[in-house]
Amino acid sequence: MKERMRIAITMGDPAGVGPEIIVKALSHVEIYQKCIPIVVGDYAALADALRFCNLPIELHQVSEVAEAKGEFGNIDFISLNKIQPGGWEYKKNSAICGEASFQYVVYGIRLAMEGKVQAVVTAPINKESIHMAGYHYSGHTEIFAEYTGTKDFAMLLASRTLHVIHVSTHCSLREACDRVKKDRVLKVIRLAQEGMRQLGYQNPKIGVAGLNPHCSENGLFGTEEEQEIVPAIEEARKEGIDVAGPESPDTVFVKCQAGQYDIIVAMYHDQGHIPLKLSGFKYDLQKNKYDSVSGINCTIGLPIVRTSVDHGTAFGKAGEGRANEESMMDAIFAGVEMARYRGLEK
Repeated sequence: MKERMRIAITMGDPAGVGPEIIVKALSHVEIYQKCIPIVVGDYAALADALRFCNLPIELHQVSEVAEAKGEFGNIDFISLNKIQPGGWEYKKNSAICGEASFQYVVYGIRLAMEGKVQAVVTAPINKESIHMAGYHYSGHTEIFAEYTGTKDFAMLLASRTLHVIHVSTHCSLREACDRVKKDRVLKVIRLAQEGMRQLGYQNPKIGVAGLNPHCSENGLFGTEEEQEIVPAIEEARKEGIDVAGPESPDTVFVKCQAGQYDIIVAMYHDQGHIPLKLSGFKYDLQKNKYDSVSGINCTIGLPIVRTSVDHGTAFGKAGEGRANEESMMDAIFAGVEMARYRGLEK
């Protein structure tokens, strides 16, 4: 019997819901049946999350990954001592929390690059806070790419009924249009195939969304489909990739959920994120809470496995015990699946 894989979980911004969704996720025994999770964060935030969530779990600090016991009821964690009790405030941006959350991520990347963990799962960071700390990245994806020396990468989102990968993500809509070029679209189609294989699809069916309304109606509303997207699809087909499109953005996601495709290549951030979150998030207006927050975010193209929750820091509910851990659990299980595909099991 193979040993359980070791998974690093970076704590995210202490002022957000990261610590809470981590301790809640690790209160489920099935996590420990799949892996040995090691949290990279700080004692103060984890202890406070256990307090306001009223969870009967112990914290077990380790200095090295190898010291982690992986016992249900005990959370193994490495404390970077970036924040102290009372040294941060929930729901607010700060350079202190930005510095802490950035260093958790960098530490997790180093553990994976050194082979000490088989995957990194990230809790949400706040872009404004990390900018306040002096780190000018647009998100986790770009941090992982730089610190692993990766040039070609893409963000893949997955809910239980939909998979989406993006040609561009964190940039202005005007810039996103300019990034729709044949070479980039082709690279993302290839990454879509690789990402889906890591998630267990041997021969994924890939659909490609157009950029313009109605895929430009033969040039009436733009030329990107004809000049950039179609040539990329044709090249991918020559490589043996099962890909179709471009299809109108207002229908292609419906077809994917119906089973015609396994994943959609979206041209920009909101084109992919909106249908993905509609498929995985369920909000109860009367209870003022999410009944379901399923889905994951993973970066394809890296030399290491990285998965994440598919939501932000949720400052509005941080520190209250109302956050939903479903997406964190999904991300942990996906990290294990992707590491297994890569043969990283010990």
